[in-house]
Amino acid sequence: MRLHPHRTGLAAALLALMLAGCAPLPREPAPPVPAVPADFPEAHYREVLARGKPVFRVDSSESLVVIEVRRGGSLARLGHDHVVASHEVVGYVAPEEGRADLYVALARLAVDEPVLRAEAGFDTQPTESDIEGTRANMLARVLEAGKFPFALIRVSGADASRRDVTLSLAITLHGITRTLKAPARIDTEADRISVTGRLSFDQTDFGIAPYSLLGGAIAVQNRVDLRFRILARRLPGAG
Repeated sequence: MRLHPHRTGLAAALLALMLAGCAPLPREPAPPVPAVPADFPEAHYREVLARGKPVFRVDSSESLVVIEVRRGGSLARLGHDHVVASHEVVGYVAPEEGRADLYVALARLAVDEPVLRAEAGFDTQPTESDIEGTRANMLARVLEAGKFPFALIRVSGADASRRDVTLSLAITLHGITRTLKAPARIDTEADRISVTGRLSFDQTDFGIAPYSLLGGAIAVQNRVDLRFRILARRLPGAG
């Protein structure tokens, strides 16, 4: 039987996808990640606290950053949307300065947790093998986490006396810093601060090439959506 050229091309594409999904992932030892980014300004917050000003430390167990990545390309139906999350945000808030500094270790990012996929409205669930492959590609090829192990966020304009604010976020990712605006809500109590908000950005703004296969027939969209919930608790020692 003679195959039509269009069908032959589609069959080859599907075979390539199947082989890619079944190929074992290389198991290379991950390089050691520094415990704290070299330029993280932790000393600044110690100085603020020593001056008797309030400082709040992020409670990682109650904080969350979620990035939603949607599929694209002419064969998008063969791929998945993805959710990438950090449950280990680290940082400090100095409310009287309207400033916060946070960081995320990229090697600790979680991918496609079912609860977060449901919250995003995604109607598919990748297999464990799919998730492992997505995470490996994301860290090695997209984010280059071995070279750029952290995402850093400096927040300014955080007026804790107001509930609804627009935050200025200087985000350093993949070795590039961009300043973005994010509408947010701040809830303040004597011993805790909670900040929630969301924003969108293009991966190419940070020099990141969105992952793609087969000449872009299967790809992720350049635009991604980020939402966050940060809870910080007051450190003892301030007046």
